[in-house]
Amino acid sequence: MSSFTPNHDLLNPKFEGYRLEVISQEDAVTRFGLEYRPTQVANSGRSPLSFKEVQSRITHNHLATANGSGRCLYIDSEHRVILVDLTNGSHTPLFAVVYELAAPINAPAATQVHHEYPSAVFLDAGTAFVADGQGALYILALPAEGTATTLGCFELSDSTQTPHSALTPFRIHCVAKISDNTAVALLSSRFYGDSEASRMQSMTSHTSEFDVWAARFSLPFPSQKDDLAPLDILWRRRGQDVPIFTEYDNSRKCYLLAGSSVYREVGQPAPPSYEPSPDEIAPIPRLDEKLDVETPPRPPPYSWTQTSDSVTVAFPLLATTPKSSIKVTFSQKTLTVHVQSTSHVEGVPLPRYSATQLWDGIQTSTSFWTWDREGEHSFGLLTLHLDKQHDDTRWMHVFASAGTQGREEEVPETLDPSELYLIRESLEKYTDALQSGEDMSGLGLGRGVPALAQGEMDEEVDSSVGRVAFLTWVGEHGGIPAWSSGFGDSACNVLSIDLPGSGPGASMVVKNGIDGTLFTLDEAQTVGSLPTWTHGATFSALAFVLASKRDTRFTYHVSSKAVLAFENGSKDRGGNVYIYRGGRPGQIWAKQSVLKVGDGSAGSLLGVGMLETAQGHTIVCLCENELVVMHNIF
Repeated sequence: MSSFTPNHDLLNPKFEGYRLEVISQEDAVTRFGLEYRPTQVANSGRSPLSFKEVQSRITHNHLATANGSGRCLYIDSEHRVILVDLTNGSHTPLFAVVYELAAPINAPAATQVHHEYPSAVFLDAGTAFVADGQGALYILALPAEGTATTLGCFELSDSTQTPHSALTPFRIHCVAKISDNTAVALLSSRFYGDSEASRMQSMTSHTSEFDVWAARFSLPFPSQKDDLAPLDILWRRRGQDVPIFTEYDNSRKCYLLAGSSVYREVGQPAPPSYEPSPDEIAPIPRLDEKLDVETPPRPPPYSWTQTSDSVTVAFPLLATTPKSSIKVTFSQKTLTVHVQSTSHVEGVPLPRYSATQLWDGIQTSTSFWTWDREGEHSFGLLTLHLDKQHDDTRWMHVFASAGTQGREEEVPETLDPSELYLIRESLEKYTDALQSGEDMSGLGLGRGVPALAQGEMDEEVDSSVGRVAFLTWVGEHGGIPAWSSGFGDSACNVLSIDLPGSGPGASMVVKNGIDGTLFTLDEAQTVGSLPTWTHGATFSALAFVLASKRDTRFTYHVSSKAVLAFENGSKDRGGNVYIYRGGRPGQIWAKQSVLKVGDGSAGSLLGVGMLETAQGHTIVCLCENELVVMHNIF
């Protein structure tokens, strides 16, 4: 359905690394002590939290920001709603208690479930939806000055999984105005099961499930008594994780749910749990027995490099191949390479390209090929020397279809021309390893790894960067969109999501090798149009540099300007924010900046957002003891 195929023109395989751009800490960062302090403590049930719940609480953003305004809010440790206002034209924020939530009460029925963190979202700069984390939702009108006015009080109750008198604790993710007279909020809650036995099993097992609710509200908000009214639930989905982010796509009239699992309709059975086959179960090692020998990686079919006016491609062939068996034909746009050989090595296919489209045009009259048998080696080299038709045009690949599904294999450029012909030794070691079973990992030849990562890559660590996200689309009334019939749910590895408050629309930075590729959801021309994501920018080596940040709590981006990785920090050590700026295609260096968020007394970072102020884009960081404001960092 949705694909995340990168635009090769925007990739930069020759990227070298990031250079530090110093931003004055004194000029850019201002700290304000908090009279009303937030907290990470939440009243929980008697059972331990599941892994998914712990993960979602670590990444929970305690700060709510209003798009296009200078207002944000949070809930402090005394359950007061604190409005922070930076619309006064100065650098100093104004803090005001605009509402007080009811204190939590641990009733016997409530001890079976975990309370959530209080959460909030803005419908607009003057209206906020606040969830108390216990099952109640409050809609507040926020005036320019003074306390808030309550526009509505609601509760979420599910008699199928909790006692009828108990509320279902939930978190609010987003709210959208879907028409002139309707707004819909998306909520999530832990699902404990349909009976006491299933609830206890869910509490003690390693797995857990979560419900996503769509609650509908009439606009303008009708007058209501102070009593809690039941939420008008439009639809409900169930998955195995709290959503990473949610979005309403007005152009398609659909909701987007992104999480580490798909979100199925409640009536559908849960996907079966994975059970390893006997072949996948690791045996107990015996004395002098090596069980962790890796399968040797297969070298690429060729290696290549380029200059401003030529491209050189090297194919390894068996040294016994006669020259008469090699057929090479050049045309201005295509290349034909056929090799017929009586001898063949298993696992090493012969090159065969029939009028395959090249990345760009070549000069056929000055292009040529050579065959070097190199008698002391078991493999020789068939080398193609291609003269570019357009000098100074940088080729991203040899073939135009490289990297596309079902077409030519994607082979990155060899950065160091002196390593071009090492593919022969690589192939010899590969074939020897196939026969002897030796491990040849770490050879790394012909893979086009940027100099930034040479000798530093740890595949196990790098593979753990980001979060796998499945994208589930839900129709406006809860059904499956007609255009999604026959398509599976798309998945990607998300490195970064939009910084809250940076504006409407959905975008993600998706992992592509060691890079981060920015994809933006296109606006649909018609309601029934398929979702399409456009690759608009590349943050080179982003996955590699993020892998070195072990205390990262939030990773957000602001369009193609920058990716910001925020450290958690602690009571004794303040965290940093690492700013990685996007670069133009072909740039071998990009800029990186580092600012200190906490100074040791600020405490842990709890929330981040961006506000529009008189000074421009302002980053606001909510810590346990301080509010940190950053100006002019873009």
